[in-house]
Amino acid sequence: MNPIIESILNIEGGYVNNPADRGGPTKWGITQTTARNHGYQGDMRDLTRDQAYAILEQDYWIAPGFDRIAQLSEPLAFELCDAGTNIGPSYPSRWLQRWLNAFNQQAKKYDDIQVDGHIGNNTLNALRSYLDWRGQEGEKIMLQALNCSQGEYYLQITEKRAANETFIYGWIRERITVK
Repeated sequence: MNPIIESILNIEGGYVNNPADRGGPTKWGITQTTARNHGYQGDMRDLTRDQAYAILEQDYWIAPGFDRIAQLSEPLAFELCDAGTNIGPSYPSRWLQRWLNAFNQQAKKYDDIQVDGHIGNNTLNALRSYLDWRGQEGEKIMLQALNCSQGEYYLQITEKRAANETFIYGWIRERITVK
């Protein structure tokens, strides 16, 4: 079992169905729509942890390439997968790419990469170069940068949809880390 996915399942927890949440019935962070896309037809209250694990692993770990990020940095992979589980994996993938471009000293340390939300070889090579150059401190700064983007995302969607005021405090409390 992947400890990152296990941790995310623990964060997401059990069944919720808040009328203000556009995701509808959700269990272990898996929405009913996502579960149905994976062939699950039962009541969401009955979705097992193992079923959720398999969906999370496929859609929010392997498909976006966060498993490949983990080979370079488990903390970054956790941050990306956790954010991706909450809001969809393309957003945190793009944030990583944008920050890598912003941190590359005008392409003097490594080439700019396309911001397309796809974690491919160019993104991995840029991240490898960034981590080789900046080390553990760079990893910590990248985590802070990703948290900045995630917090801004939550603020934007809350300003656009007042019903999200129900959730923003918890999103910030649970997902934005300040050290």
